[in-house]
Amino acid sequence: MSPSNIVALPRVVPRGGQLTVTVDGCRGGGTMSSDAFRTTNLRPVNGAHHTAQGTATVNSNARPGSHSITVNCNGRTLTNPTAFTVIGGVRGGLGGSSSSGATPTDVAIGGGLVAAAVIGGGVFWMRRRAERRV
Repeated sequence: MSPSNIVALPRVVPRGGQLTVTVDGCRGGGTMSSDAFRTTNLRPVNGAHHTAQGTATVNSNARPGSHSITVNCNGRTLTNPTAFTVIGGVRGGLGGSSSSGATPTDVAIGGGLVAAAVIGGGVFWMRRRAERRV
């Protein structure tokens, strides 16, 4: 039996992310390889007829773009030339902000909102107080 239908999920993965590869026609398991991750074992899936599966971690230095996966099962190989796509790694930190701290505009808006809340609260309290005297 020859391997067929190589499916990688998710199809788009960041550097350092994991993807699961499923292969039909791979009865006893095998191996999968790519230029974006180390050679990884495929293991038979319980309850699935002649299907194998494996999980690989994409290298942190993998080039962005489309990558192939080559599977070796039962002495036969099969390649999916566009199995998955690598995107650049996720950057943590400032989340795209371009300044450090609040700008004068941010301070003015925040101060205006606080003042409006204080005035609104005072008016509400004064009205409630006047209603009790009646």
